[in-house]
Amino acid sequence: MPKNLAGKRVFARSKIITFFGSLIISASTLAQQVIIPSPPEINAKGYILMDYTTGKVIAEGNADTQLAPASLTKMMTSYIIGQEIKAGNISKDDMVTISENAWAKNFPESSKMFIEVGTEVSVDLLNQGIIVASGNDACVAMAEHIAGSESAFADLMNAHAEQLGMSSSFFENSHGLDSDSHQTTPRDMATLAIALIRDVPDEYEMYKQKSFTYNNIKQYNRNSLLWDKSLNVDGLKTGHTSKAGYSLVTSGTKNDMRLVTVVMGTESERARKVESKKLLNYGFRFFETITPYRAGEKFAANRVWMGDREEVDLGILVDTPITIPRGQSKNLKANIELDRQLTAPLAKGEVVGKLFLQLGGEDIANYPLVTLQEVNEGGMFSRLLDYVKLQFAN
Repeated sequence: MPKNLAGKRVFARSKIITFFGSLIISASTLAQQVIIPSPPEINAKGYILMDYTTGKVIAEGNADTQLAPASLTKMMTSYIIGQEIKAGNISKDDMVTISENAWAKNFPESSKMFIEVGTEVSVDLLNQGIIVASGNDACVAMAEHIAGSESAFADLMNAHAEQLGMSSSFFENSHGLDSDSHQTTPRDMATLAIALIRDVPDEYEMYKQKSFTYNNIKQYNRNSLLWDKSLNVDGLKTGHTSKAGYSLVTSGTKNDMRLVTVVMGTESERARKVESKKLLNYGFRFFETITPYRAGEKFAANRVWMGDREEVDLGILVDTPITIPRGQSKNLKANIELDRQLTAPLAKGEVVGKLFLQLGGEDIANYPLVTLQEVNEGGMFSRLLDYVKLQFAN
């Protein structure tokens, strides 16, 4: 920052600290800070625990290691189905003719919906067959319905992955059976889970469905945490092959907080459940997501030069959700930093600096600081007077 603005920056910070004096920590408060234990040991090839709202990574281990996703792949297939329905390209009532490629007999040793070649099945039923029963046959049927072939659908999967920022993922099929280059990471799977919940909520609604019946065959959702009464889990997906091991992506809520966990490559069905539950309990017990300030809220009034008013209110245009250790909200600091001397004219919503949220002396988030009113140029006399004052101020 230029030297002549350094004083303005200090002034702005001082003013905002005074305005939010109740948020400033004292020496005695520092001594009483809540102790947060280290994350639990997780027995998996890779894992991650994230807050849905803020994207804050609470715990991770080998989160960027490329691993075989197995049936976690179906989350991308489901995401695309949800987007296609949302866009009106397909309908839940569409009838899909089952090809030989999608015939259940092609998947003798793996999960399936038990669809038969030549029959017609609705998109809605196939979608449930994918999400609840983890049907590989249903995946192929929907891939062909949407893209014409499974290879073309795989191209669509990779395009969506790139758009979502899943830079370490590559999909070769719609179902997740082992393939040489078919891979993802725990971080990318968390990204996909968040996108599913955020972008296609109607699709995500089906992930809490505990059972599904087709052709008089009732199958149960393999995500056993849906039955765990100590947690409020409403998704997402299990996966298993001999190469991948046992994996699970979960999401659950407590009060206003939603967490997403990914555990990949555990040794058993029980292990993936236990390790996922350890992460969820740790996140909910020791962290919280709060929104200390709302869009449009005033942080300070700052001097404006050459304007038709002497001060302008400063604030933000977005809410400020943050994930912090539980019980630490009273220790938050809010500081502002102007990037220039404020001189009229100023448009309403014009970015003039940054708001920094701090905890324990460290910046944990920052947001553009904007003017909350328009400021026009003042009259000639007032501008001349401000010019003289500025010479002395600088």
